[in-house]
Amino acid sequence: MQTVDASQSNSTASKGGQDIILSARGVTVGFGTKVILNELDLDVRRGEVLGFVGGSGTGKSVLMRAILGLIPRRAGKIRIFGYDLERATEAERLSIDRRWGVLFQQGALFSSLTVKQNIQVPMREHLKLSPRLMDELATLKLELVGLPQDAGDKYPSELSGGMVKRASLARALALDPDLVFLDEPTSGLDPIGAAAFDKLIANLSETLGLTVYMVTHDLDSLHSICDRIAVLGQKKVSAIGPIEEMMVNDDPWIKSYFRGDRALKRV
Repeated sequence: MQTVDASQSNSTASKGGQDIILSARGVTVGFGTKVILNELDLDVRRGEVLGFVGGSGTGKSVLMRAILGLIPRRAGKIRIFGYDLERATEAERLSIDRRWGVLFQQGALFSSLTVKQNIQVPMREHLKLSPRLMDELATLKLELVGLPQDAGDKYPSELSGGMVKRASLARALALDPDLVFLDEPTSGLDPIGAAAFDKLIANLSETLGLTVYMVTHDLDSLHSICDRIAVLGQKKVSAIGPIEEMMVNDDPWIKSYFRGDRALKRV
């Protein structure tokens, strides 16, 4: 089984010379007496689409929320954009928050706000812009994710599931981030809608130079758009690499997931 090299330093470059935009070392997270993640290590390279997989309840979303600071860590360090999150000043933390965007699994749009107003929430929090400029920027973000302009005046309850995902992505892109976190972005979508969303993510990553950290169960996504895949097992990242390596990995869970009866049959 391929394992993460725990001896790698917290530098901003990997052994292959690629920039590391996010680095986790020894991350431990638990609730009460239950340990969810134990001394987990992970590097995310600048410009890649990283798919993060694991069994249900193993802590994939827990790690993402710990990185975002939404739940506490018991131990370990997380460096992002070169900053140690624990030691970052308030000004540095604000700068970090402006450089990432998040799409939560259910979209997490504010139901009392229109789509355009939802997209403007990060702008109001971090920028000082005129209402007219915010309207123009929100319209641009709608176009960027493939939504019609009139969608901006609708409320989340008036949108289809696929449109909610795209509207949530538009909000995640509101501040032109370097890094985007996606939590199960294709869940609840039909195969055609999921494929279209995968294509959108791939295009945005390529054209905007985005780094994408994507928690997913979708094998199509893993095969079609992920540069590397990280597997969560035994409370750590047990394997990481491109899909080709996952397809020949002999770890029982990885083998069952990628080559089992319900896995995609590819030649």
